[in-house]
Amino acid sequence: MGRNNPTIPFERYADDIVLHCTTEAQALFLLRKINQRFRQCKLATHPEKTKIVYCKDDDRHGTYRHEHFDFLGFTFRPRRSKTRWGKYFINFSPAMSDTAMKSTREEIRHWHLSRKSDKSLQDLAQMFNAKIRGWITYYGAYYKSAMYSVFRQLNRCLVRWAQQKYRKHRHQRNATHWLRGIAQRQPALFAHWQLGVMP
Repeated sequence: MGRNNPTIPFERYADDIVLHCTTEAQALFLLRKINQRFRQCKLATHPEKTKIVYCKDDDRHGTYRHEHFDFLGFTFRPRRSKTRWGKYFINFSPAMSDTAMKSTREEIRHWHLSRKSDKSLQDLAQMFNAKIRGWITYYGAYYKSAMYSVFRQLNRCLVRWAQQKYRKHRHQRNATHWLRGIAQRQPALFAHWQLGVMP
């Protein structure tokens, strides 16, 4: 890219690469050149991941076969955004991908919070806050609201923990009410509560 196509910006992480072209013709030409170069190196581009994507937004109103792509745990696609003056527009931008959300939910399930009835709520916060903050720092750089469904699941796991730990909170409604009260009084206890995602 640096030698043969220095005017085309691109990002690379390991074997994932995004190239920024201005026209479909340029993208098709570059794809042919890349495939030729890969064959010279006895390599091949991934047949499903390698594609031309139309970055649709307020300035690009056309349609194309592919209008979104995943890169580094984010899905880039057209999204409704709001300016500082409150005006809405369509912006091609990233948010946490479905694949990343699925992986995060699976990790939360593997914490088996409901089995940790020997731990206090403060213990659980100490055990898992670093991981929660890491998710918020990374995926929350764009469209924090895309993560909210993941953290709502985490809250449900904490409710089930409370049901197992306290006899008086055996019913889900009681446990949810009790946990919500703690979240309102101590929003800094869990990192995701500070986003306003409370039980």
